[in-house]
This record gives sequence, C-alpha cells and structure tokens, in this order.
Amino acid sequence: MVRTTLFALLTLPALAFSQAVGKDAVVVDAATEQLITGGLRWLAGKQQPNGSWSTSEGRRGEHAVAMTGYVLMSFMAAGNLPEQGEFARNVRAGMDFLLESIGTDGQFRGVDGGKYMYNHGIASIALAELYGETRHPAMREKLNRAIQLIVTSQSTQGSHNGGWRYQPKPGDSDISVTVLQVVALRAAKNGGLNVPQQTIDDAVAYVKRCSVGTTGGFAYQAGGFGPGYARTAAAIYSLQVCGLYDDPMVPKGSEFLFGQKGDRRHWTYGSNYAGPAQYMIGGETWVKWYDFMKERLAPTAVRLDDQCYWQDREVGSVYATACYTSILAMPWHYVPLYQR
Repeated sequence: MVRTTLFALLTLPALAFSQAVGKDAVVVDAATEQLITGGLRWLAGKQQPNGSWSTSEGRRGEHAVAMTGYVLMSFMAAGNLPEQGEFARNVRAGMDFLLESIGTDGQFRGVDGGKYMYNHGIASIALAELYGETRHPAMREKLNRAIQLIVTSQSTQGSHNGGWRYQPKPGDSDISVTVLQVVALRAAKNGGLNVPQQTIDDAVAYVKRCSVGTTGGFAYQAGGFGPGYARTAAAIYSLQVCGLYDDPMVPKGSEFLFGQKGDRRHWTYGSNYAGPAQYMIGGETWVKWYDFMKERLAPTAVRLDDQCYWQDREVGSVYATACYTSILAMPWHYVPLYQR
C-alpha cells in the first residue's frame, strides 16, 4: 500500500502540513494491519454476484444499498479504488451495483423498509467519494441525481428546518438521518458537484439546535433532551465536514464522547461517526481515541485463518466489520472527506 509520503507532506500548505504530521503520530502497527486486511478479505468473500453486500451474510438483498455503501467506504479507507488495490475488483462491482440502482428520480431502487434516507445517504457518500477520486464522467450524471434528491428533501418546517428524516421529502428531521445527508453533500461538493451553500448553512443550524445545554452532547432532534453517544458523534462529525472544525461545540462534543465510552447503545453505529470526528480533531484527542478503539477491537475480532470479522447482534457482522476496518485504517489518510 502507498502511505503518505514525505514529498506529499512537504507540498502541503503550512496548516495542513502541521495537521498531517500531528495525525501521523498515530500509526497502523503490524497487528492492526492484519486485522484490517483480514476484515477486508472476509468482506470480499461476502460480496454477492450482483456486486452488493447485505446486512447479514446469510440474507441476500437485505439492506443491500446501505451495506454496499458502508463496505465500499471500508475498502477506500485502506486505499482501494476501482482500478487500484488488492480489492479493486470488489470496489468496481460494488460501485456498479449502486450506480445501476439509481433511478431517473435519483432514488435507489430496491431499498426495503420505511427508513429510505439512511440507505440513500451512505450510498451517496460512497459514490461521491469514488467520483472525487476517479472523476469518471459516467458517474457524474447519476450521482448528481442522488445528490439533488437530498437537496430537495431537506426540511423547511419550523424547528426541523435544515434537517432530514426517513422519507425523500421535506418533513420532520433527526440527527441520525441528517448526518448522512450532510456528509454526502460535502463529499459531492468536494467532487465539484453543485451543492447550494444555503442547504449546508441550514443543515449546520439544525445540527446546532440539537445541542443539549452545557452537556457538550446532542439530542436526537432539535430541542430534545437526553444527549447520547451516537447522536453526539454524528453531530460533531457533521459540523466538521461542513468546515466548522474550530467551532466550540466540537471539542465539547469530543469530551462528551470520551465520557460515554462505556455506553453500548448503538455502539457500532455511533463509533462509525466518532472515529472520523476524533480523527479530524487530531492531536492528542485522536491518539487517545485510536488507542481506545484498538484496545477494544483487537480482542473482540473473530479470526478465521487470514480473515477476521466482528459480531454485533444489533447491526450484523457485515456492518460492524465494515465500520471497524474503516476506523482502524484511518491513520493511512486515504479518505479525502476526512481531511481538513
């Protein structure tokens, strides 16, 4: 794999150079690299003939759009692209599945259940990151349809203004759906697609309204109570991908997350946001968080020869393995979305 080179660091602007060097205090050791590679090999073996992945390896087609998005992000976190890396073939097949699933209205076909925008968000993030890395012209038109659906689905109602909810239409909103749409919009904007700044500004305002007093935590909906691990991770991740890296809510939210490390509710889901959120903060915060995640993940991995995976009754092994390999691979700096 290609790591961050000295030449690449020296050609960065001064601020970016400082942040990159600080992040490089965290390294992927040999044992952790084995976990990452083992997890990706296990995921590659669970890919369906049509290029998709499912919630559980034994149930074909279940949440295929969302799971394919999550797994593609894990491959990209380790440097794999459609034409690059050990798992290039898997990435291309997954990308093709998602592109072929986008209808003329911008919606992904085949999404089951009533929480459509979860699926739409993560699939759009994966495709936007792939487009940003490859700039393949065949992707742009379909991806743009998916992104414009997000723009037109943003809520305009009262305290819900600026957020998103389960269905692809303006209505009420919550932080768990909103984070995925915000990240997809930022990834698309990074790739050169048109994303109205007002859409981003309204989303930021909504996220901030979900903060809970002086706790540093965030609630599920604006004006709500009961801050939690997953919703706070989602919130400070959202703020940072929108460019608010130095907003006072970010370090306060980070501190809240450290205080919730023992909270097992929605742990995998929340950690998928907490990882990049702490990574973007960088410095000692990221060092401590990465060490904590390694200590927690290494002994819980199920090892099978040169493969490994993680079990999670709440979200399934495919989801958990994709999320955890993504977090462990972050020190390689392969995902542009996570860079300042």
